[in-house]
Amino acid sequence: MAVPAPAKAVRALAATAAALVLLWCVHFGGGLALSSPTNKGLIFNVHPVLMLIGFIIIGSEAIMSYKTLPWSHDTNKTVHLILHAVALFLGSFGVYVAFKFHNESGIANLYSLHSWVGLGAIILYGLQWVSGFLTFFFPGASPTLRRAMLPWHVRAGIVVYVLALLAAELGFLEKLTFLQAAGLGKYSSEALLVNFTALVVLLLGAFVVLYVTAPAQSEHRLGYSSVRKS
Repeated sequence: MAVPAPAKAVRALAATAAALVLLWCVHFGGGLALSSPTNKGLIFNVHPVLMLIGFIIIGSEAIMSYKTLPWSHDTNKTVHLILHAVALFLGSFGVYVAFKFHNESGIANLYSLHSWVGLGAIILYGLQWVSGFLTFFFPGASPTLRRAMLPWHVRAGIVVYVLALLAAELGFLEKLTFLQAAGLGKYSSEALLVNFTALVVLLLGAFVVLYVTAPAQSEHRLGYSSVRKS
């Protein structure tokens, strides 16, 4: 099955966003490190990379998997589950890195709207994954309950995804505000890069939401297919 044009657009935007955040953190930020005795900023740089590439981009692929993958319903469901698990793990590790950076730099935790929304998104993502696993994968609810739960599972997933996007946008804004307060020019190359990256992420999220909510040509093969009776 050929990849639909909207999915191609999402992947092009995802590749662009990944390249931009790596350019920002490696070229302007100096690199990535999980431990640094002298430059704690290297620890922070891991956070946006993991949250964007791990949490949002892989999460986007997980959300679209039912429409983009050509395999059977059960195979697509397994891929959907695994991709979300990977996104959740990398996102959770990204949150850990942010706490590590704050603690080693003497910065308070959970004081900003970005941190509140971001932590909330991670927690809700985890709850969504667990509920989906128990209801649709193992042990699995009855066909009647699964059929009733499916629309709410899809809607809740989109809401959590939008919250993750909101957290990312707030994170770009917060970090850029700190950089400019420290002397970064408002129209400097780094400032423009951060703003452009945030815009690409916003477009990425918009395309994902529009794509997964658009009516499928064939509900069983291409969309969030109906729960089978057996």
